[in-house]
Amino acid sequence: MTDRPLAGEHRAGFACFVGRPNVGKSTLMNALVGTKVAITSSRPQTTRRAIRGIVHRPGAQLVVVDTPGLHKPRTLLGERLDSLVRSTLTEVDVIGFCVPADQPVGPGDKYIARELAAVKKTPVVAIVTKTDLTPPERVAEQLLAVGGLGEFADIVPCSAENGFQVELAGDLLISHLPEGPPLYPEGDLTDEPEQVLVAELIREAALEGVRDELPHSIAVVVDEMAPRENRGKRDDLVDIYAHLFVERSSQKGIIIGHKGARLREVGAAARRQIEALLGTKVFLDLRVSVLKDWQRDPKQLRRLGFYD
Repeated sequence: MTDRPLAGEHRAGFACFVGRPNVGKSTLMNALVGTKVAITSSRPQTTRRAIRGIVHRPGAQLVVVDTPGLHKPRTLLGERLDSLVRSTLTEVDVIGFCVPADQPVGPGDKYIARELAAVKKTPVVAIVTKTDLTPPERVAEQLLAVGGLGEFADIVPCSAENGFQVELAGDLLISHLPEGPPLYPEGDLTDEPEQVLVAELIREAALEGVRDELPHSIAVVVDEMAPRENRGKRDDLVDIYAHLFVERSSQKGIIIGHKGARLREVGAAARRQIEALLGTKVFLDLRVSVLKDWQRDPKQLRRLGFYD
């Protein structure tokens, strides 16, 4: 294990979490940052952007880049997300390879381990996540199995749900950072624009309870977001107008629900999260539109913010 920073030193740099879809990368980043900066869902491939969360520690600043899960792409969107992960791996100071404790090591984990072995100059910390979901003896078996996947700078089990060894995981990542001054001002928790975070919170609400084919087909764009004029400081209100895009008319019907019931549920859930994020009351207007096969259309991908 690399030594912790000495008194008087300051370490700062970037780490990224990589792993199969739905292994707890976003939940772990939120736990390290201490607040919600990335959406989470039980649905695979929830993360579509390289979201940065900023962890402030005495003598250190760790910028965690949460990436989409590495997988075999089936669409143009999948290819671009895969490319995003690979480019991120070459730009960080340390990599956190996340493998869940409650699932056997499988072909996806072995594939990622081989990919990471090719990243010669960047240390890799193997993180066994979701230890709260399995007994200690199973965690011990998983640590041995993960250790057999390759050469890692450190291996640590943790649970973002109950906090078990989350601080230790952060310490291990920080120990591999270079010495240097803070990269962001004290108090900053992410560098993501508020509109991006708001769109992600809406998508998170829309993902809950939908059918298996829908999660990959949902995209959200905030069309307009601004304080409402002519209101006093004690009664601030932010107006947000957003679009949910799906690929087929049948999916539009599922999102809206019977007489608009499901869309109202999505709006209510998203509004609570957005108000907590912004610290003010929100008027949220949601519309649903069809962009046929947008995951495979370069023009529509650019429109939705997924660039080459």
